[in-house]
Amino acid sequence: MSVAVPLSTTSGPAVRLDPPGVTFLARHGQAGVPLMALPGDASARRYYRLPQAGLLLMEDRTDPEGFASYIRVARHLNGLGLSAPRVEAADPVHCLALIEDWGDATYARRLRAGRSEAELYALAIDALAHLHQSPEGAAVSQPFYDRDVWLTELTVFCDWFAPALAPELDRAAFTRRFLELWDTALAPLYGRQEALVLRDFHVDNLMELDGREGVARCGLLDFQDAVRGPREYDLVSLLQDARRDLAPGLEAAMLDRYIGALAGDEAEARAIRARYHLMGAQRHARIVGVFVRLCQRDGKAHYLTWLPRVLGQLDAALAAANLTSIADFLAEALPDWRARGEALASRLAATRAPA
Repeated sequence: MSVAVPLSTTSGPAVRLDPPGVTFLARHGQAGVPLMALPGDASARRYYRLPQAGLLLMEDRTDPEGFASYIRVARHLNGLGLSAPRVEAADPVHCLALIEDWGDATYARRLRAGRSEAELYALAIDALAHLHQSPEGAAVSQPFYDRDVWLTELTVFCDWFAPALAPELDRAAFTRRFLELWDTALAPLYGRQEALVLRDFHVDNLMELDGREGVARCGLLDFQDAVRGPREYDLVSLLQDARRDLAPGLEAAMLDRYIGALAGDEAEARAIRARYHLMGAQRHARIVGVFVRLCQRDGKAHYLTWLPRVLGQLDAALAAANLTSIADFLAEALPDWRARGEALASRLAATRAPA
């Protein structure tokens, strides 16, 4: 049984690492250095800042495959001329790594400080286009985004949102028909594995790096879940963000910017737009279920703050992608699902508010 070892920190209580963490730091010249624990997110991954070294200690004992993926993809992205945190040292057995620390100035923070939204988004689009134009962009061993994954992701809507909205629902029958309809709708995406999809390409995982040029100015974070799939997925993550609204017209302008860089003709431009809206609908349906699950299962009710936005995005995406059969089915099985979902978010948040 491991015993936690207290280490000093720059603020707050002592950071406690178990012996493998202490040994790893000592092996790489960081014995006894001050550590600062950084806030966590929806994952079990943890980061500790080494302020005097310009490094972060990353650990994720719960996901060895994800840890290995992070190291592999970081090195791949840097090799393409993009910017991912440089991996200084790694212990794959204990899932520990020392990585480059870029500070806290994410896109989200820079936007709140008044940085030009259009300029930051244009930089992100250019970095994404660079990745997709690179001949070796997808030449990395990552899982495929295939039919089974697309459909399995949608079960979270059936397992969490639908029964929360309608407890009397015949969940098995709902799930069966819902997935049948999506299986038909998603057929244009099956077999498309031409791009490295970073999966969480949005303002909280992007940074503007001073002192770098071109697309290398766009720092990329949180890509351990990367897969091989359709190139438009990360466009949706960026331009239809679950947690923020874009300025009017910016989504269309940035989609045009990407298409101008990637589409060889008008037919391909139309195809990119069609896949963009289709993936948007699938992604929003999944996130609706994920937000309810994070509240009900994990006690993270704050994610419900964004549920009304995502419900609206799902409604709009179903129309934009001409997914009439799915929209009609939802209207029949879950009448007024959008309005009732917004009310559900308020009700669940209230019941889980701190006393």
